Order: sequence, then C-alpha cells, then structure tokens
Amino acid sequence: MQMSDKESSNMRYRHARMKVQTAVLMSRGGEAHPTDLVDISATGAMLRRPLGWRGEPGQTWILDMVFGHDLHIHMEAMVARVSARQIGMAYTLIPEDKQAPLWELLGGYADTLEAWTDD
Repeated sequence: MQMSDKESSNMRYRHARMKVQTAVLMSRGGEAHPTDLVDISATGAMLRRPLGWRGEPGQTWILDMVFGHDLHIHMEAMVARVSARQIGMAYTLIPEDKQAPLWELLGGYADTLEAWTDD
C-alpha cells in the first residue's frame, strides 16, 4: 500500500505503547483522582480522564500505578495532551529504583518505535 505525500509528511514515530489495565491514582497538591491506565510506553502513559478532572497541559501530576502484587510505580508526569476521554502524560521524573522495573514491565516495548500520524 503506497502512502500519499500528505500521509508521509504527517507520519511521525513514538515509543511503542503497551496496553495494560491497571488502576492509577493521579494527584497534585490536595487533589487526587482515581483512574485507569489505557496504555504505557517508555516515555509516558495514557490515562482515562476522570470525571470532574480539570487539569490542563503543562501541569505536573504524581502517578501511582500498581501492577500485580509486586510492582508499584510512583512517578512524576506532565500533562501533554487532553481529550474528552483521555489524558496523555509525559514522564518528568522516574525514581531511580523504579526505572529498571518499568523497563522490565515494558519488555520489548521499551526500545521499539511505532509510526503514527497527527490526524
């Protein structure tokens, strides 16, 4: 299948996203919202937008994610994108002791890039 020039000019690459279902608590100051993880990559996470959440791009939030019984990742992330249903977060600080467990969780996704378009 051949891509048009317009399609190829919109094509970009990002770290591959792994679909994982888990609960996330996002907090900032005295505000906290439980939500769900949609997908996760080496550079960020996509969260389901909680009801009543009024954050905006550029804000920093703390994310607490629990994977199974043995992996709890607490990290800092900035709001990169917001839609009616989802919040795209970019990691700003992953504690040193959580970096290796995150890469292990991601497996092959940690080093893989995938194509996407800006539609």
